Amino acid sequence: MEPDGVMAKDLFKPGEGLTYDDLIIMPGFIEFAPADVSLTTRVSRNIAVRRPLVSSPMDTVTEDRMAIALALAGGLGIIHYNNTVEEQVKLVRRVKRFENGMITDPVVLSPNRTIADLKRIKKEQGFSGIPITEDGTLNSKLVGIVTNRDIDFEAVDTKPLREVMSTDLLTAKKGVTLEQCNELMRKSKRGKLPVIDDKGRLVALTSRRDLLKNRDFPEASKDKNSQLLCGAAVSTKPQDRDRIGALAEAGVNVFVIDSAQGWSSYQIETIAYLKKTWPAIDVIAGNVVTARQAGALIDAGCDGLRVGMGPGSICTTQEMMAVGRGQGTAVFHVSAAAAKHGIPVIADGGISLIGHIAKALALGASAVMCGSLFAGASESPGEYFYREGVRLKRYRGMASIEAMKSGGGKRYFTEATQKVQIPQGVSGAVPDRGSVHDLVAYLSEGLRLALQDMGYRDIPSLHKATQKGELRFERRSHSAQREGAVHDLHSYVDPQLGQKSEL
Repeated sequence: MEPDGVMAKDLFKPGEGLTYDDLIIMPGFIEFAPADVSLTTRVSRNIAVRRPLVSSPMDTVTEDRMAIALALAGGLGIIHYNNTVEEQVKLVRRVKRFENGMITDPVVLSPNRTIADLKRIKKEQGFSGIPITEDGTLNSKLVGIVTNRDIDFEAVDTKPLREVMSTDLLTAKKGVTLEQCNELMRKSKRGKLPVIDDKGRLVALTSRRDLLKNRDFPEASKDKNSQLLCGAAVSTKPQDRDRIGALAEAGVNVFVIDSAQGWSSYQIETIAYLKKTWPAIDVIAGNVVTARQAGALIDAGCDGLRVGMGPGSICTTQEMMAVGRGQGTAVFHVSAAAAKHGIPVIADGGISLIGHIAKALALGASAVMCGSLFAGASESPGEYFYREGVRLKRYRGMASIEAMKSGGGKRYFTEATQKVQIPQGVSGAVPDRGSVHDLVAYLSEGLRLALQDMGYRDIPSLHKATQKGELRFERRSHSAQREGAVHDLHSYVDPQLGQKSEL
């Protein structure tokens, strides 16, 4: 019997742009449970994650707390660059230091430093268990350690650390395994375990908190050094070369060239520079919406692509610039072109529901990049506020007037001396979505159910089915779209927001 629906290549006719809501996927045969579905995917040539979720490099979405939470949950956070080099580097370092089991470059102080120095480090980097060595550097003799317990009741911040540090130390010898460290801390009930060489010099530090996180977050996105994965946005501006070098030194895992229109000589030159100067760090280029754009950036050497021009909830590029493409059409055509080169695609924008994520993956994307979906999470920058009884957080496009005044215009081809700024985004607010950990768990379970309904156990097999024409689609009329959503009710409770909504 001839299957219902049409192949993706027949759905996306030349000269017609479709969004996610314009299409529906035909069901497949179910012979496995949702728990059997794997969501592991690649976000770039050499970086794989357990969840196909990436946070947008926006100043109201991704800083260190978001990147940490998303990496622990199996995704990837991209730190925004609407800040100074030093600020962005500090955010990346917080992510890289947050959980890595064996900390090979711990912050170290000398006995002559003060409690005030310790408090400053705690405020800036989020931890206070610091080893004390003879000269305040790594690889010098360990003489003590200072934790919160040592300074909680100290009123004088100028007191030297030598007067408050603990000298009754439990240590491990160089070459010890993480499992052995865990057992030593379990038996001793210590929170920190310095690792020293045969001469008593500090070489590393392990933390009970980090080891517990290894247990509690088995799906965490980590690099070969067991550190959380972290990406950072950079621009094509020449002055960002210093930023790029500083981020590389901080241990960033992937550069994301943040440009609204990625097919430019500036981006091609930036890709060449990044791959020549930092060949071990993957480069995600974009944004693109056509196969021709994608081909140029792939030829330049990029390791991944971002797809989308104007589909975001706060983006007005398509209206203001008259340039862009329907996101469904863009994802399909770019993914098909990139797949020939083994380059993963991240669908960027237009994601507000689990179904949108599932459709993006079915059309060939390896992951999705979310802005508004994560902006309301407790880990995003900013404070909550109430409006008409609804708990909200501020969310703004990087091309909004407000963001451009702070430097967000770097992703658009504008000059610093430009007197008239043309916004391609707006500022607004999004509802509270709770913690990223709960949100990712919700999205992940929904995606497993979606892939089960399609009849595929993992993302690679889903992609192959689309390429071979085995996965079938249909166009949805406006009436079909209305029928497939909530309708004919006076009000209802939104399961994602946990609040009443009016129709």
